[in-house]
Amino acid sequence: MTEQTVMLRRLGDALEESAGAELAAGRSRRAGPKRFAAALAALAVVLPGAAFGVSRLVGANDVARSMPAGTLSLAGTEPRCTVVHQDVEYHCVLTRAPAPEVSDWKGTVEPTVDATKHVNGGCRSLASDGREWECFIGPAAVDEQLIGPEFLGEYAPSPGRG
Repeated sequence: MTEQTVMLRRLGDALEESAGAELAAGRSRRAGPKRFAAALAALAVVLPGAAFGVSRLVGANDVARSMPAGTLSLAGTEPRCTVVHQDVEYHCVLTRAPAPEVSDWKGTVEPTVDATKHVNGGCRSLASDGREWECFIGPAAVDEQLIGPEFLGEYAPSPGRG
């Protein structure tokens, strides 16, 4: 069981216990909204981590889809990725070169975004033409300095530009 699963289970148990206590005590409805707001605030902290936890089990095709989802310049490039270390590191080659916004892609770093539209990692270009990339998922992307720790798990509704 993952740490996020344990946290979510504990939060659910606490909410259930609190709701039961409210009903048993017959408290006024005014106390309920305050507790509900507190529960929502707790969920706002826990859910991004849980969403990231769910997205951790990824395959090469997931990583390939996450590249253009993270960066508009990679749209239409048709990445093909292979596993280097499952759920951690992937080597990706683009069928087509990225948009010509960058004259030398080598060393350029771009985020990856999973199917739930959350930043799940990042990639670094290994070639000047931008067609070869090394991608890291989860904390490994932070370790590789592809993204900051505060960016991992952030909601990203559309690909980044520039």
